[in-house]
Amino acid sequence: RVGFLQTPIRGLAIADNIVNGFFAIDILLTFFVAYLDPQTYLLVDDHKKIAWKYVSTWFIFDIVSTIPSEAVEKILPDAIQAYGLFNMLRLWRVRRVSKMFSRLEKDRNISYFWIRCLKLVFVTLFALHCASCFYYYIADHYPDPNKTWIGLAIGDFHKEDLSLRYVMSVYWAITTLSTTGYGDLHPVNMREMVFDIFYMLFNLGLTAYLIGNMTNLVVHGTSRTRKFRDTIQAASSFALRNRLPVRLQDQMVAHLCLKYRTDSEGLQQQEVLDSLPKAIKSSISHFLFYSLLDHVYLFRGVSNDLLFQLVSETKAEYFPPKEDVILQNEAPTDLYVLVSGAMEFINNKNGGEQVVDEVSSGGICGEIGVLCYRPQLFTVRTKRLCQLLRLNRTVLLNLVQANVGDGAIIMNNLLEHLKGQHDPLMQSVLRDIENMLAHGRMDLPLSLCFAAARGDEPLLQHLLRRGSDPNEADMNGRTALHIAAANGSEHCAIVLLAYGADPNTKDSEGNVPLWDAIMGRHEALIKLLVDQGATLASGDVPQYACHAVEEDNFELLKDVVRYGGDVTAPKSNGFTALHAAASHGNPTIVKFLLKQGADIDKSDLNGWTPRGLADLHGHEEIKALFRSKEEASVQSVITVHGKESGPTFLKKLKVDSMDVTPRTREVTWADKQPRRRVNSFRNSLFGFMSAATRVESSQTERGSFSNSPFSGVQPARVILRCPGKGDATKLVILPETIPELLEIGTKKFGRHCTKVVTSDGAEIDEIELVRDGDLLCLICEESNTPESE
Repeated sequence: RVGFLQTPIRGLAIADNIVNGFFAIDILLTFFVAYLDPQTYLLVDDHKKIAWKYVSTWFIFDIVSTIPSEAVEKILPDAIQAYGLFNMLRLWRVRRVSKMFSRLEKDRNISYFWIRCLKLVFVTLFALHCASCFYYYIADHYPDPNKTWIGLAIGDFHKEDLSLRYVMSVYWAITTLSTTGYGDLHPVNMREMVFDIFYMLFNLGLTAYLIGNMTNLVVHGTSRTRKFRDTIQAASSFALRNRLPVRLQDQMVAHLCLKYRTDSEGLQQQEVLDSLPKAIKSSISHFLFYSLLDHVYLFRGVSNDLLFQLVSETKAEYFPPKEDVILQNEAPTDLYVLVSGAMEFINNKNGGEQVVDEVSSGGICGEIGVLCYRPQLFTVRTKRLCQLLRLNRTVLLNLVQANVGDGAIIMNNLLEHLKGQHDPLMQSVLRDIENMLAHGRMDLPLSLCFAAARGDEPLLQHLLRRGSDPNEADMNGRTALHIAAANGSEHCAIVLLAYGADPNTKDSEGNVPLWDAIMGRHEALIKLLVDQGATLASGDVPQYACHAVEEDNFELLKDVVRYGGDVTAPKSNGFTALHAAASHGNPTIVKFLLKQGADIDKSDLNGWTPRGLADLHGHEEIKALFRSKEEASVQSVITVHGKESGPTFLKKLKVDSMDVTPRTREVTWADKQPRRRVNSFRNSLFGFMSAATRVESSQTERGSFSNSPFSGVQPARVILRCPGKGDATKLVILPETIPELLEIGTKKFGRHCTKVVTSDGAEIDEIELVRDGDLLCLICEESNTPESE
């Protein structure tokens, strides 16, 4: 229409208007099609916004390109050749054609390769057609037809057939595009030369576009093979350079060939799953492998929740024939479930290989090493192409920690499976596992404390029957009986006591199970523990009493007394329950403590007495109680007519006669917080390593330094002095407790020693405060022994 047709042709006009009708319908439908907001990436379905966006962008161009050419020709004057020029606006429709090809390229039902090739062909033909029409248009409208590219070849070319003129134009366009040169058809006048210049510049980009796309399509089909060959060559060079055994070389090549085959045949199963969201991936794994894991002996009887989580965490892998999946003595990091194929267990012994067992679909390998954290027992090798599910040990243990009951089922399944094996090696493994399980050295959380915390009586009985220590403690020194008493689990406590749990064991805070039961007000448990010999006297009674006073809980304080606790005993810093009661101002508790024999003049390490605290806080009622207590004490002293009671060696020592000035120290956080036990980590790999390190170091001390001056550890030695005995001094070995040190002083100096102080007069009540070479002073009372006289 631009170059060759001057008037409409009936058949072409009908076809053109039918196409115009389709484009008109498309314009109407565009007003109802949602669009994607470029800023928020959300679909906009508001009709007003859709209409405004379309009208303000491409609407005018679409309308103009759809108007029939015949109507325009009749409207415009004859001087304007509207038929040809107006049809150039139809080029706007090329935008829709480009979008159509983009959609076809993304259609998974159509080959991408052929769509790209078809698009390249259409682009080339469209460029040739447009160039031919424009080039002929220049010759057709040139003043002198004989001085044109086609006029030189055909004299009066206007009289020639339309098809001949069109073919000659296309011939010129394709020879120019392909750069084969100008022989018969070439530009003659200035207009043609200028057009040829721009056309050839356009051809540079078009040629690069065509060559680049064709190269990508060809390379895409061959790059995988080229990469595979390069990988094989690199692996072969590596094997030859390092002189690897032939078997390892074959395994390397077989694995690379399998990977290439799975990639080319679309078997990239795990890669596809990893690219999907977790929910979709879990659903696919559940559909493919749930029934398989459900029939694996190790997971028989576990909950559906755990099994579903295990399926979601597995990874599918392919192994070629004769490839090692697990090596003997390898670190236990993964276990494998066989989906398809066959594998064999091989025992490497005395330099030879012995096939121990063979597994088929549904079999499992590596479970003993993973669950018991010991090196892999056998080498596992594939017999033919196998698909395996790999499960990481850390993932498995994390899932079992949230499902402890399922963990017990898994261990039972493993033990029952090993019992059915008649191989001596497997029987030895069974004995080792039962021993590890009995002593709590498994990495799985199958401990008595876990079972007691969850109130799981069956699991508790199972572990105890396996030989677990009923007094096994956690990192805080709390036993399963502590936890059962605190939670009110009477049945668990009965089971533990039946297996010999100590009802009077203390945790690192000084609490006993009876105190936990009293704090929880579990009456049935209190009675059960008391019937089994439990008493508060075994625990930190001063702490219990002070806690009851600080909480103003008179009933709890009476329970301390009722169940064998001495509420008058001081804490390590000298602070008593009466000190706390005098500070809080509870006269009822003070009266009760005075009846129990509490001392109103007993000082703590800061020098405060209950009387002084009552005066400090201004509790008049408590001060009155103290005065009544003091008057009663004086009256009792008068009634004995001044006779001294008690033996002579219990007379109070007058410190004034000694050149020692007692000093007090500030109560620190360490005085109020008892020390915790050191974490043994005996249920973890760190525990094994620490234990091994301790054994090795002790052996080193005994072995490597046995013949040197530094062999062994010299005990700490201290200097004792007893003022008033001629300032005599003794060099002694430091014992383990303060009472033992006082007993040594009594024997050495012939006096009854009551306290140990430093040279500055500060009292020492913990043996850990004494260091090697310290000078210690003993405060002693006169003795009635002949030696002292």
